[in-house]
Amino acid sequence: MSKKLILIDGNSIAYRAFFALPLLNNDKGVHTNAVYGFTTMLLKILEEEQPSHALVAFDAGKTTFRHKTYEEYKGGRQKTPPELSEQFPLVRELLDAFQISHYELDQYEADDIIGTLARRGEQDGFEVKVISGDRDLLQLVSDQVSVALTKKGITNVETYTPSFMKEKMEIDPEQIIDLKALMGDSSDNIPGVPGVGEKTAVKLLHQFETLDQVFANVEDVSGKKLKEKLQNHKDDAFMSKELVTIDIQAPITVKLDEIHYNGYDSTKVAHFFRDLGFHSLLGRINEDEEGAEEVQEALPNIDVTIVESVDETMLEDHSALVVEMLHDNYHTSSIEGIGIVNDTGTYFIPTDVAMESDLFKQWAQDITKKKWVFDAKKTLVALKRFDIDIKGIEFDLLIASYLINPSENHHDIPSISHRMDKKGIAYDEEVYGKGAKLKVPEQNSLADHVGRKTTMLYEMKEPVESRLRENSQWELYHELEMPLSLILGEMEHLGVAVDVEQLENMGEELQRRLSEIEEEVYELAGETFNLNSPKQLGPILFEKLELPVIKKTKTGYSTSADILEQLADKHEIIPKILLYRQLGKLQSTYIEGLLKVVDGQTNKIHTRFNQALTQTGRLSSTEPNLQNIPIRLEEGRRIRQAFIPSEDGWKIFSADYSQIELRVLAHIANDEKLIQAFNDNEDIHTKTAMDVFHVDKDEVTDQMRRQAKAVNFGIVYGISDYGLSQSLGITRKEAKKFIDRYLESYPGVKEYMDDVVQEAKQQGYVTTLMMRRRYLPDLTSRNFNRRSAAERTAMNTPIQGTAADIIKQAMIDLYHKLEDEKLEARILLQVHDELILEAPKHELETLKELVTEVMEKTVSLQVPLKVDHAYGDTWYDAK
Repeated sequence: MSKKLILIDGNSIAYRAFFALPLLNNDKGVHTNAVYGFTTMLLKILEEEQPSHALVAFDAGKTTFRHKTYEEYKGGRQKTPPELSEQFPLVRELLDAFQISHYELDQYEADDIIGTLARRGEQDGFEVKVISGDRDLLQLVSDQVSVALTKKGITNVETYTPSFMKEKMEIDPEQIIDLKALMGDSSDNIPGVPGVGEKTAVKLLHQFETLDQVFANVEDVSGKKLKEKLQNHKDDAFMSKELVTIDIQAPITVKLDEIHYNGYDSTKVAHFFRDLGFHSLLGRINEDEEGAEEVQEALPNIDVTIVESVDETMLEDHSALVVEMLHDNYHTSSIEGIGIVNDTGTYFIPTDVAMESDLFKQWAQDITKKKWVFDAKKTLVALKRFDIDIKGIEFDLLIASYLINPSENHHDIPSISHRMDKKGIAYDEEVYGKGAKLKVPEQNSLADHVGRKTTMLYEMKEPVESRLRENSQWELYHELEMPLSLILGEMEHLGVAVDVEQLENMGEELQRRLSEIEEEVYELAGETFNLNSPKQLGPILFEKLELPVIKKTKTGYSTSADILEQLADKHEIIPKILLYRQLGKLQSTYIEGLLKVVDGQTNKIHTRFNQALTQTGRLSSTEPNLQNIPIRLEEGRRIRQAFIPSEDGWKIFSADYSQIELRVLAHIANDEKLIQAFNDNEDIHTKTAMDVFHVDKDEVTDQMRRQAKAVNFGIVYGISDYGLSQSLGITRKEAKKFIDRYLESYPGVKEYMDDVVQEAKQQGYVTTLMMRRRYLPDLTSRNFNRRSAAERTAMNTPIQGTAADIIKQAMIDLYHKLEDEKLEARILLQVHDELILEAPKHELETLKELVTEVMEKTVSLQVPLKVDHAYGDTWYDAK
């Protein structure tokens, strides 16, 4: 076996992980984002590198031998956030679980430990790889030592070898120390030579090769100012060199043969993952059925009957039912088996046995036989594929768990069980694996796991329902979310008809358009290049066309959309590039994306509505996302032309709430001016402009109304002076003044914002009018940015959440009204504040009144709800 030594900069990777990932808590309230990110990096390293030896080095403390040279070394660094500090012991526990050595040494940094071991490894014939986010370690690069630096996020790295360094940085590894000495490092408070950046430093080293030679030949340096800077800061440069030089002979006691890596004990690692709540990672450590069997052997025994023939005695009036599928998309995933638990026992019914049984079908369709399920919508859709129209669902654990705490990331049965301290069940990843390793185990293991899941579902109904009642959420659960789940299931199963030929024609037209724009860009640029490559586009824009450079990154010029938008009026090439990108995304994401998911037999698309995902209660849509088809561009809007009625002679009908969130704000804030404006049917943005600018109606300009509209919607979404300044193109100072004037004009809104934040700090959560909760732990954070974001969330969640609840209630009311009136019209989609239906032409006049009346009377607020409707041959026409 070849000798391969992996050395990881523990502090650097943990810091990277902490700031790259959102702040996560496990069910014990412990912050885990840094540990989680570190773990994903570690797993990737072990899988890809297969090391024979490994060690993670940590800094021992704030003071090092370098402080004797320069007291201000690292003096500018901000204090480590306590949310990160508390995770370092967990990182060390993680390494112990993985049986990977870790080491720290008083007065030395992780870099010195890594440097010393890297050189020892090199001398002993090891292939050495260093993983860090610190470019100082590039000085260790040699023919046997490579350094992988983290780029964006955690697991995305760039590996430096001598040849790669020469190509990318235009210097050799031994010149890194001199480069850093010249340019300094503000993050470590290393002075260098003021005004000398990386480009200048590289140029000097090209000319003189070393720092010593730069100063020995300083008179030959071109540029008077640069020469003066070098002469005035020679001591700083040489001190900086001393500071950045890694000690490769640090007095560390650990020997290479002591850090041999023999792999990890998957049981120990799995225990650590479960304890921290890293359920999604479990599948990466149990690679085979033997691992799954080990997990199940550790669980208490459970008596599961594998059914060969369905018997009436096992089909009780009150039963827990699990329809087991391994893949998220239940429209296409196969059913692996059925679990049933009731007072008579625990049963596993193989799929073919269940689906061929008339008894099972009759029981499933009997409304008097009450079923307790996990994800009613999924259960309904899956069984409909076998012509089983399930009835009698009275409990849904997924919906209940989501309502109790929507901020939880995992609402699967094992995760909910563990949160409720019911440990007699393995996580799905432990049994089935994950990703490429996902597979169905042999029948006994499958039956055991499904039996445990169904048992947990059966046992959790009572305590979960009690919790909902304690939270005053029973009505929200029982009257809103449960009925809606079944309606959404019917909508998903029905699907939306698509004109495939129309979509294909749009794709061809877009491709022609893209080719035309490409040629126009090349003509303006005076040469051809890869328009999709920022690395090639940057020099064209900022060197050849000499456009002003707004932002540079480590890899070159930034050509992101926000940068290009700032340059839109500087050259006619920019609008064309922006349009090219927008049309390119339409082509790849929407035209090609939609064509991939059209059902070949029915020419319909069956999206999935996520009912238990967003923290505001809004529905989202996936595979495909039909709520996010871009409509700002005409080309984007036209994609809706491909969505058509499923019956000849039918029309698409749309009904859209007008300014529902602002109406909810007026009601919740109890602001007299806003309430009066809506009751008088005034244009709310014009009214706001009148109040804020103190002008009459006929004096309101388009600019005033636009600014008023931005603030109105900004309030709904948690306005900040920065956000408003960006959307209006004004300074933060002007934006703050505008917000202050708004809040003076609408004192009820100001009072609401103050009160809701204070109440949320006391309770730890906010609620909608229908008692939907959102927990906000960051309201008490010591980090100003996190706390401010939580305060804005406290202000806007009751508004957005209530608006989401209203449209959900409207869907239920409308669905039943259509049934009661025996109309053929049916609901196809919900897109934010809009409902899309299809209906025969002769029902349109009825729908105009019926839909509007139902939606406007769904709830009673202090202001009227207003609904606009339209219809046409396609979704595009119904506008």
